[in-house]
Amino acid sequence: MRLSYNYGRLALAFATALIPMALVSASAFADGTPVRVRGAVVSLEGTTLVVHAKDGKDITVNLAENFAALAVVKSSMADIKEGTFIGTATVTQPDSTLRSLEVVVFPDKMRGTGEGHYPWDLGSSSMMTNATVANAVKGIEGQTVTVTYKGGEKKIDIPANVPVVTIVPATREEIKPGAIVFVPTQRQPDGALNGGAVLFGKDGVIPPM
Repeated sequence: MRLSYNYGRLALAFATALIPMALVSASAFADGTPVRVRGAVVSLEGTTLVVHAKDGKDITVNLAENFAALAVVKSSMADIKEGTFIGTATVTQPDSTLRSLEVVVFPDKMRGTGEGHYPWDLGSSSMMTNATVANAVKGIEGQTVTVTYKGGEKKIDIPANVPVVTIVPATREEIKPGAIVFVPTQRQPDGALNGGAVLFGKDGVIPPM
């Protein structure tokens, strides 16, 4: 997907890529407005997730019955190399180059997830690029990568201090109150938020996406 980010399909991709069987029912992914939920878990009862967001509000997410639980764990700059499929939020610098805010190093089974270059919400002009690293040049303060995706190519500066993470399978029992989560959802016509995957920080990691 180049220009739009279908969060239902992304959650389904997470589930089918990392979980042994298809866990998410298609009915959970009706068309809707993409909403990214970030914050700390208040409660998870059955398929009802309540998240305390940064703005102080509690947000309720209706999860698919067999939603995917995915742990976000620490990775490293050394894992960003030629042939790796990554996702990175960026901002445009004064000289029009792109500077990374965070990097997700996708497991090989998730190669192609959300591929493309599209608007994101980690800043007024932030973008998300999910693409394959074609070339990586190490520098004193990080590295510069050229990434390719269907229909395009971008050159991105990755500072040494940006968070670099990866994603591993987990269980819903690990999603406890206080866990910091990132939940891609879709807002339905009645205002409800539906989601098919919960990404939570593990071992002190805060999901940076």
